[in-house]
Amino acid sequence: MNLGNVIKSIRKQKGQTQTEFATLCGITQTYLSQIESNSKDPNLSTLKTISNNLGTPLPILFFLSLTQEDIDPRKREAFEIISPSVKSLVNEFFAV
Repeated sequence: MNLGNVIKSIRKQKGQTQTEFATLCGITQTYLSQIESNSKDPNLSTLKTISNNLGTPLPILFFLSLTQEDIDPRKREAFEIISPSVKSLVNEFFAV
């Protein structure tokens, strides 16, 4: 799961700096940086705040952050087939 990179990508698409977004979320820029680099796992409350401020539902953030390793090996082929289309659709729907 690559949640930090997804958060960072969406934040940047919205044109917000780490400092601006961290302030909006009520966390420090350092903590946001650690979340975005996947070195810290935020609690659910913080994730909900981040999700709300990104304008992207939390389940969508989780889906976008899935990697092949997160998927049952028996289902990876199907994931590889549908993932690009679903991610593209989700990105269009929640685009800035």
